[in-house]
Amino acid sequence: MANIKSQKKRIERALRERDENRRYTSRIKTYFRRLEAAVAGGDAEAITTEHRTLVRTIDKAVKRGALHRNNGARKKSRAARVVRGAGATE
Repeated sequence: MANIKSQKKRIERALRERDENRRYTSRIKTYFRRLEAAVAGGDAEAITTEHRTLVRTIDKAVKRGALHRNNGARKKSRAARVVRGAGATE
């Protein structure tokens, strides 16, 4: 444990930031699972709603710095591929 006051503050701040970043990444994983479930269900309205929510969350995480720009782009590409796959099977 640090003895310097500023370093103690920095450690606490890093923990807060880590928690916030983990909230974003966890939310993205949840929305991706919900998108896959909507695709499996075949409800077009649910698919578009879940995809829009997922993309919005990814963009916010990238803007906030919780995700790297390329990582966010890759996740959005995979989500679009899942949505396109739903259109091909119908």
